[in-house]
Amino acid sequence: MNTPTIGAPKWSVFLTCIALAIVTCVIILGSWTRLADAGLGCPDWPGCYGNLLVPETVEAIAAAEALYPDAPVEVAKGWLEMIHRYFATLLGFIILVIAVSSWSQRKRLNYPFGLTQGLLAMVMLQGAFGAWTVTWKLWPQVVTAHLMGGFFIASLLTILLIKLRRVGRPLKGLSLSNITHGQLKIWTSLALLLVIAQIFLGGWMSSNYAALACSTLPDCNGTWWPKMNFSEGFDITQTLGPSYLGGLMHTEARTAIHVLHRYGAMILGVFLVLLSYRLMSQDDRRLRKFGLGFLVVFFVQFCLGLANIYYLLPLDVAVAHNFGGACLFVLTVSLNYVVFSSRGRLNEF
Repeated sequence: MNTPTIGAPKWSVFLTCIALAIVTCVIILGSWTRLADAGLGCPDWPGCYGNLLVPETVEAIAAAEALYPDAPVEVAKGWLEMIHRYFATLLGFIILVIAVSSWSQRKRLNYPFGLTQGLLAMVMLQGAFGAWTVTWKLWPQVVTAHLMGGFFIASLLTILLIKLRRVGRPLKGLSLSNITHGQLKIWTSLALLLVIAQIFLGGWMSSNYAALACSTLPDCNGTWWPKMNFSEGFDITQTLGPSYLGGLMHTEARTAIHVLHRYGAMILGVFLVLLSYRLMSQDDRRLRKFGLGFLVVFFVQFCLGLANIYYLLPLDVAVAHNFGGACLFVLTVSLNYVVFSSRGRLNEF
């Protein structure tokens, strides 16, 4: 009699790890493309001036500029945009393979079949946002949603990997001290809400080119409360049509976005320190690791944010800051999954 295989098939774990590596590249390349002002390096989609490759010869460039007279060819920016698209396409293909292959496992106990199909739907939606980012000329609403979509896909892939490693194995309860499971759920839920809000502010700031609206530290341009226009800064009724490359908001609106992002970082930092203390005081080794992870990731992220202002947004620091936001989001979503999918055991001594 054959013994049933314990755990998920090796191919599913392998493909998920590959997808996680690729989505990391996509997030880094996406932020690099945006911060290098290469988001419209190719004015069309999915090709570049009607081709799968960036025009480089004199003849090809002349033909491309005749086709798009308002978009002069910049080869370096075009390649940056296309390499980002190549990696995004590869990610979509890997997730498609995972989703299709999962049909053979759909009746298996605890196999995350629904999650694989949700990932496929999410990556298709993300592809649409990628197209709209270009065709709608960097409309801030779409650019911000596209950024958050990439973070969300990375989080779902991380949860998929966790679930795959749990297939065929009993769930371990969380060993808690001085906090109930319900209280821990409240803490982790609030952490997720604050992180989502802060990432939205960061994405909105980047898509509206407000990162340098404040050029001094710790105040903003010599004052703690500069002149700001919140109604314009957070106006989500901006119309389609104009190119948003470089941003169209006035200085006071960009300042409002920047200042709110700064204050949001301080609020989030205080909360994460308190959460980390709670997590690191638990008996459960997994929670202690999460607590340490929050402290390390947020400290690095905070330092990168300061460096962005002090050194006037160097490209490598800005890209690292964007990736740090992705790591913080994935960490928070993963903690919520672990807490909400496990039962707590209160230890009393």
